[in-house]
Amino acid sequence: MTHSASPGAPAGARSVRVPEDRDGQRLDNFLLGQLKGAPRSLVYKLVRSGQVRVNGGRAKAERKLEAGDEVRIPPVRLSEQGEKTAPPKGFMDALDAAIVYEDERLLALNKPSGVASHGGSGISFGAIETLRALRPGRTLELVHRLDRDTSGLLIVAKKRSALTEMQALMREDGGIAKRYMALLGGRMPDGVMTVDAPLHIGLRQGGERHVQVHRDGKPSLSHFRVLERRGGQSYCEVRIETGRTHQIRVHAQHIGHAVAGDDKYGDPAVNKKLREQVGLKRLFLHASTLEFALDGGKAPYQLNAPLAQELIDVLDRLT
Repeated sequence: MTHSASPGAPAGARSVRVPEDRDGQRLDNFLLGQLKGAPRSLVYKLVRSGQVRVNGGRAKAERKLEAGDEVRIPPVRLSEQGEKTAPPKGFMDALDAAIVYEDERLLALNKPSGVASHGGSGISFGAIETLRALRPGRTLELVHRLDRDTSGLLIVAKKRSALTEMQALMREDGGIAKRYMALLGGRMPDGVMTVDAPLHIGLRQGGERHVQVHRDGKPSLSHFRVLERRGGQSYCEVRIETGRTHQIRVHAQHIGHAVAGDDKYGDPAVNKKLREQVGLKRLFLHASTLEFALDGGKAPYQLNAPLAQELIDVLDRLT
């Protein structure tokens, strides 16, 4: 990787040549790696304003870079305090204890509810920043994301080759088998209920994302199966064939059985009842199992994350 001053650029601007092992990486993720400690919101602002250039031209944050591309990176002043701060020790210890699998290619975290996959939007440290602090000197990249309120398996790649192969599997139908556990409001019918309903992401005032079933949305497929009924609610296994934003939560709302504890798409009356009667204070949605194979199918993985204790306690109190 080469660094040089850009002709006519303000003092401190630099040009970085994209190395071979970053071929295909998104521009925003490349910049986050170059600007250690910079919040994601700042990276997007730099790109939108045209201060970042790829081969001399403006580019979008989602642009896929090619090996040999020249990326102009403007000077960014991060506070010394910001450069030195690390996630709180207690938080680092908690995430270290939540690692459920690790090998030379992948790391699997049983992400607690309330922890963001990455920092930004007022969040100093997400899961990936904390894992990087736990593994200094290692290149760690998120393979996918989980909603902040959803607990369970979050996969991190330790090698660029693993990231590329995992993301290719994510794009394939059936490339990765995903299993979630959820408590749905009301009594679901027996058997498997398949929801084939396209989802569209809209923005509300203030920039908040809101997803809804819409004919112009992206194809989305979920399968709900009741495991047991407790206290008038339905404890379900959910398998998804697509990975849309808020997919399970919106599909559950669509069939009239919203996920318990969902403040965004749920039933306020059911949420209040479960909070008061059985102490449910979070979204009851957990990414429990991921199955896939690397090396063209030669290296099978089955990763599991146990249900969080607070959710087990809720089930125990439901009668």
